[in-house]
Amino acid sequence: MTSHGKEIIQLQKIVFIIGIILFAIKILAWALTGSVAILTDALESVINVVAGGFTLYSLYVSFLPKDHNHPYGHGKIEFIAAGIEGTLIFIAGVYILIEAIVQLIEGKHTINQLGYGIILVGIAGAINYVLGYVMIKKGREKKSLPLIAGGKHLLSDSYSSIALIMGLILVLITGQLWLDSVIAIAFSLFIAYAGFKIIREAIAGIMDEADEALLDEYITILNQNRTENWIDIHNIRFIKYGSNLHLDCHLTVPWYFNTREAHREYEHLREVTHTYFDQPVELFVHIDDCVTESCEICDKHDCALRQMKFIQKVTWDVHNTTQLPRHSIQDVKEPHRPI
Repeated sequence: MTSHGKEIIQLQKIVFIIGIILFAIKILAWALTGSVAILTDALESVINVVAGGFTLYSLYVSFLPKDHNHPYGHGKIEFIAAGIEGTLIFIAGVYILIEAIVQLIEGKHTINQLGYGIILVGIAGAINYVLGYVMIKKGREKKSLPLIAGGKHLLSDSYSSIALIMGLILVLITGQLWLDSVIAIAFSLFIAYAGFKIIREAIAGIMDEADEALLDEYITILNQNRTENWIDIHNIRFIKYGSNLHLDCHLTVPWYFNTREAHREYEHLREVTHTYFDQPVELFVHIDDCVTESCEICDKHDCALRQMKFIQKVTWDVHNTTQLPRHSIQDVKEPHRPI
């Protein structure tokens, strides 16, 4: 396993252990107070622990080397783990919503030692915030969806803890115990929505939905590093396999290049790509030869075989580089305009 993978797994182990400790703190807070609002926080921590276990296992599997049965690796399991985590969060939100509504209707409100509960929830929330921030930062650095999803969950947990504390302080000041159920209802809806968003992102990864933000960043790098021998690039496609990326594209080079010269341009493209991404990227590049119409968008100044006058280069963007047809001067005269 690479140092990249070991670092991510080590961070997730820490998150898992801290999650168990925070769960114990919140259960203690609920046991002391009997607050259904604090129970919502405690039940979400159960999900944190269970989901943390799933994520830890999925990360371990995703970093296993490719084999005969898994030629692209095992990275897709990260999306499955994120989907399971999102589903558990959503179910917890619905369960808490039902429990809070039942308690509000029945009017059974008994709360004790609320001050201690507020302090314990505050401590847990502060720890969650720091941990969530670190996970999101590392997840974005390592392009790891499970770390990002877990970090967002912990941040949302910390935000909900802040609002929960404010609500409990209101209960403490006013003595209106029914507010406890109202607070729980509000937080259950927030939790369910957070779970739905994680499910949506996981499904997008499983179904290889295009990541336009990733494409836009990559194409910006290509525009900054393009050479006169990169006459055109099109049909770019990214596929995510956990923290690994697979890139397909067509690169147009001068038609008279021999195999060695064409391969040199591929190596340059590969170097630019690997310099930009700090995670494994597998490139499959189809080399196209230029045609007569390519002359109008080719600024290669020393080409002795030019058939048409150079007019203007095509500025690559997310729209025109993800299309299959190679570019022509029409792509300059009629640029894509977002609707």
